[in-house]
Amino acid sequence: MILFCDTSALVKLYIAETHSEALLQSAREANLLAVGRIAWAEAFAALSRRAREVPADASAIDEAKRRLGAQWREYFVLEISQAVVELAGDYADTFALRGYDSVQLACARTLQLATPEPVRFACFDARLLKAARVLGMEVFPEVQAEARR
Repeated sequence: MILFCDTSALVKLYIAETHSEALLQSAREANLLAVGRIAWAEAFAALSRRAREVPADASAIDEAKRRLGAQWREYFVLEISQAVVELAGDYADTFALRGYDSVQLACARTLQLATPEPVRFACFDARLLKAARVLGMEVFPEVQAEARR
């Protein structure tokens, strides 16, 4: 199984939050961890925002950024090509997704179509999980995710 992490899932691999332990277990079981190229910027933005909002977490956030930077080369990184953004545009319309959510889904779908191995899509947005299910991907978490605020 290939585990594709959108940014909401990727951050949970580095910061202890609800579902982090189960997601870490899923990552250990995966043959490959995959992300879209944009996850780097989105993850660093999310982590930096948390450090600003919760100054007590700043040192933990710095460590999370360091670990993400060190482990990034271990991920299979999907590039954001013209074909991916065109597919993302279709998904934004079809599934009523936000721009970068549709890009994440298009990256995962591109991977799914390129390999016979099952792709599990990890994210924490209900609409995005539903779209991944419609496209035939396994999803994490199995239960309906809470809608992003």
